[in-house]
Amino acid sequence: MHARTATRLAGGLYLGIIILGLTAELALRGPIASAADQAAALAGAVPLWRAALAADLLMASFDIALALLLYRLFRRFGPDLALAALVLRLVQMAVIAAHLPLLLSAIGAADPAPLIARHGAGYDLGLWFFGLNALVMALLLRRTGTAWLAWLIAAAGAVYLFGSLTRFAAPELNAAMQPAYLVPVVAELSFAIWLLFGAKALRSAA
Repeated sequence: MHARTATRLAGGLYLGIIILGLTAELALRGPIASAADQAAALAGAVPLWRAALAADLLMASFDIALALLLYRLFRRFGPDLALAALVLRLVQMAVIAAHLPLLLSAIGAADPAPLIARHGAGYDLGLWFFGLNALVMALLLRRTGTAWLAWLIAAAGAVYLFGSLTRFAAPELNAAMQPAYLVPVVAELSFAIWLLFGAKALRSAA
């Protein structure tokens, strides 16, 4: 595969992951999970809940393909770092995907709240590894000469790590820092757009 094609495919996959993730977590699942009566809300919106699960599965599949493409594109800038990023991204998605059956079990449950909460904790556990992945990717991006994007991705990694840590160690602080997750959205969207329309340093890397 030509490097230009690989970078654009990686950008398209990354954009797809962002859209699928936000759609599943915020648009489809969010209103149900945040309802005062989750059992009633879920019972009245099972198709939306299942659609969110389908989006999660597509996102996981895209993430595997993206992890392999990013390894191919970045390995000449540091083979060990690129391999570490590959492993961390795959671990992140494996952890998140492993918790999806909890959401399936929530359908029809008398009290789905514990299952939804366990999925949320599993999601944040997966994001711990994604935070580490982001820090490694920041180092690789810096080696390509793209310092502005490296700083953005490093900031996203810091938010993910702090968010995961506080989820388990300081829930009150975690609730207060939720607006900070806008930083990873901006950073990852910038990364996707850079792969789609820029990434000149990578075009000879694949």
